[in-house]
Amino acid sequence: MTKKPREKRREGKPEETGGLWITVMGQLLLGGGAAVLAAVLALLVCSLLISAGAVPERFMERAVLAACVLGALAGGLLAVRRIGRSTLLVGAGVGAILFLLLLLAGTLLFEEASISNGGGMMLLSCLCGGAMAGILGSRPKKKRKR
Repeated sequence: MTKKPREKRREGKPEETGGLWITVMGQLLLGGGAAVLAAVLALLVCSLLISAGAVPERFMERAVLAACVLGALAGGLLAVRRIGRSTLLVGAGVGAILFLLLLLAGTLLFEEASISNGGGMMLLSCLCGGAMAGILGSRPKKKRKR
């Protein structure tokens, strides 16, 4: 009697490529949501500082760009840690999701939001913050012992 070799069960991993794709997209959207939350909190702090007079009002545009970078960095780090592969693409994806969500919110609230009205710098800020998360969140590769 010959025994069949036992097949290893892969628990916790999707069986098909579509399942992996859905998992990664869900994690990207989760990172995008965290990025929006972090950006809104950073904007709240900036508005409080401007209202208190600690920061001049002329720095408001720079504060918005800094909030975009911080939001994309925070959300990107979350997504990069959860996904664990293609870290630069994941971080940039979270930055793009943050930009699209901010553009959507601007369109819904103000009925007019265009990329030409400062949106280009905001897009670059979101992408740079996400790319920084991709670089900072990547784990160093293990060296092989000879």
